[in-house]
Amino acid sequence: MRQEGVQETVAMLHTVPALAASLTELAKEARPGAKVLNFVDESLLQDTIAAGDPPPHVLRRLIAYATYAKESGAGVLLVTCSSIGEAAERARPYAELPVLRIDEPMAEEAVRTGVRIGVLATLASTLGPTTRVVERAAARQGPAREVVPYLCEGAFEALRGGDPARHDALVLDGFGKLAAQVDVVVLAQASMARIVGDAPAGAVPVLSSPRSGVAQLAHMTA
Repeated sequence: MRQEGVQETVAMLHTVPALAASLTELAKEARPGAKVLNFVDESLLQDTIAAGDPPPHVLRRLIAYATYAKESGAGVLLVTCSSIGEAAERARPYAELPVLRIDEPMAEEAVRTGVRIGVLATLASTLGPTTRVVERAAARQGPAREVVPYLCEGAFEALRGGDPARHDALVLDGFGKLAAQVDVVVLAQASMARIVGDAPAGAVPVLSSPRSGVAQLAHMTA
């Protein structure tokens, strides 16, 4: 329950520093008046990329961040990195507050939108978790769905190397190839949302995680 005179606090855990500002603005829209607490830890993503999947110490540190969030007065922790989304799910039984992953609402929307669902990613470590979260959403909703994964080779490296234009070009090229095969395209990483406005007019629907993922904060009690 909310307490009169006590400011609500929501926490977010990021692995891409550049996303913190834009997601904070979305959090303020979703939960007006709430204090937004941001944790930024690039090493969680770096270690996951190196291992191929979140290694055990990433799970332990994620649980620690949930503890920090709780101790700081937060009522919820939103994990904004899809690569560690499955670790966020595994952390839930050990956390004293709800732990959300940013891409679950997007997955639910995708299976409501089409029968053939394309998953577009720039990281192999994200492609698998996002594909699986869409497949689980499809299983919950009943009718058969086909999930088609597509990895944009070289795009993530271009973005890390300071060449966002090449990143966007590679993502758009991958999108064009994938869109020809599916009813809806899911962008696996929040950092890919920038390309939505550049998608060709009349193409299949494109779903990204930031807005729908952060909107979950509106429904959490503090």
